[in-house]
Amino acid sequence: MTATADAEAAANELTPLADYLGSVLRRLRALPPLDLDLTQAYGNVLAEDVVAPHAFPAFDQAAVDGYAARWEDISGGARGPSYVPAPSGTPGGRTIRLNVVGDLGAASWRPVRLTPGSCFSVAAGAPLPVAADVVVPVEWTDQGMAAVEIFRTPKRGYGVRRAGEELPAGTLLARAGTYVTPALVAVFAATGIGHVVVRPSPRVVIVATGDELVDVGRGSQPGQVVDANSHALTAAAAEVGALAYRVGICDDDPEGLRGLLEDQTLRADLIITTGGTGTGPGDMVRRILSRREGGRAGPVTFTDVALYPGTALGFGTVGAEEVPVVCLPGDPGAALIGFEVLARPAIQLLAGAEPVFRPSVRAHLLETVSSPGGLREFRPAHVAERRGGGYTVQPLSGGPFTLSGLAEANGLLVLGERVTTAAAGSTVDVLLLDRRR
Repeated sequence: MTATADAEAAANELTPLADYLGSVLRRLRALPPLDLDLTQAYGNVLAEDVVAPHAFPAFDQAAVDGYAARWEDISGGARGPSYVPAPSGTPGGRTIRLNVVGDLGAASWRPVRLTPGSCFSVAAGAPLPVAADVVVPVEWTDQGMAAVEIFRTPKRGYGVRRAGEELPAGTLLARAGTYVTPALVAVFAATGIGHVVVRPSPRVVIVATGDELVDVGRGSQPGQVVDANSHALTAAAAEVGALAYRVGICDDDPEGLRGLLEDQTLRADLIITTGGTGTGPGDMVRRILSRREGGRAGPVTFTDVALYPGTALGFGTVGAEEVPVVCLPGDPGAALIGFEVLARPAIQLLAGAEPVFRPSVRAHLLETVSSPGGLREFRPAHVAERRGGGYTVQPLSGGPFTLSGLAEANGLLVLGERVTTAAAGSTVDVLLLDRRR
């Protein structure tokens, strides 16, 4: 029988994926919050709402280099300023001359006031003189020093940024569960915030298991398989924002595996293993971690889930600290799909991020595909925006097990348990992968 036929035959005995995910994620809690200096907060998730303690801008200021003036002096509403003939080709046929009574830079701090017919030369970011309600850009003038001639009249308020115009004091800047981005760091700093309360980035340890595994830098041969999984899963955990540590390869030795996991609980918030989750003669991880001792169930429960590829998944806790452990299949494609389905949401939940699942869209399927009945399939695909709106999705060749398809994919086509065939032109769900390209 083919792998697809085997999956269909066993589908009735499998746990629905949604039920399994719900049971696992309900057992996890976000990591305790900590107070971090703003310079260290990037990439973490806020544990509390953040409110602006001060306004931004903090004072009335010039938005452009130019001349701060009273709009009535340059608009013709008052006759105090001098009107002089404009240079040839100037709109309106006349200019306005104002006396320049001083210069203001970004470091100026003494309050000054405008009088009728006068202006200040100002740099962008400089505090505005009292009574100024417009800044004439330098390029609209003759750039005079003692007196300036204005060739073009801006609208009232042009070039002016009022105090609190962008962010008044008391504004909700970000809600709990929001990732701290570089732009958000700038907003916090500009409004007077030096510390924020965040969830720490989860420390995730990745372990590959199997006597057959050898490290990278060579080709596979009979009896030896290059360990691609631990490298790939370490990268995947780092992509989510975790502090990822690759331990490397652990042989199928019961005491060695138990000892390794016990050691890693000292530095891990989550442990991910790959390999040995099935029921075959070489699947030691399942035997070791699910073994009953003293009448008690093993620390990890292995469940056959209605998932394609890779139905066998494990979850539990290890060590005195009860560190969560996720056990993924050994096939590289199934391991990466298992990470997306189970480990990634677990990391997001520990980090306090919302939502824990990747964003999804509904897309127009470009090619007819078949899927094993009774299983929820995740297939590598390329999703694109349509010119008229919406999305299209093209399944990539080779199906869900192919590493080359996963490497090219920017989305995962999701086919439900009741779907055996999805026709071209139908609408399907697609998870969006945040690949940086």
